[in-house]
Amino acid sequence: MKSLFNSEAHEEILSRVNQLSESSERQWGKMEVGQMIHHCQYPLKIALGKHNPNNKPSLMLKLMGKFFKKSLYNDKPWRQGLPTAKGLKVVDDKNFEEEKKVLVGLINDFHNEKTRKEWDPHPTFGSFTREQWGQMQYKHLDHHLRQFGV
Repeated sequence: MKSLFNSEAHEEILSRVNQLSESSERQWGKMEVGQMIHHCQYPLKIALGKHNPNNKPSLMLKLMGKFFKKSLYNDKPWRQGLPTAKGLKVVDDKNFEEEKKVLVGLINDFHNEKTRKEWDPHPTFGSFTREQWGQMQYKHLDHHLRQFGV
């Protein structure tokens, strides 16, 4: 599985983000491209300790999280149309260029943490290794970039 900590995967993701434009059209789902770019910032912010979701996960969500945890970083692509966690949904319009600049900065910030040993647990899924964090971030970005055909 590719990892956002790997330099080649990092450059690939940045290249794909830069292929997006304000007129990029989704191939599935409900988000417009600016909303998707904003949504993709949340997992990176969570990993970097820059976002802590206000809503605490329910016991049911935590139990389901344990069941789905490995799918966050394994080699199998996520299927189209998966539901978005309530606290990570983006429904208002977003400025594409501004959001893209923020996302690129977060991707670079995350990649620059590649030697970091200790990571705070995810608020829903618990602890991940450094490798799992890198794989999960790559997989999430890949999923949404494929959503917009890049």
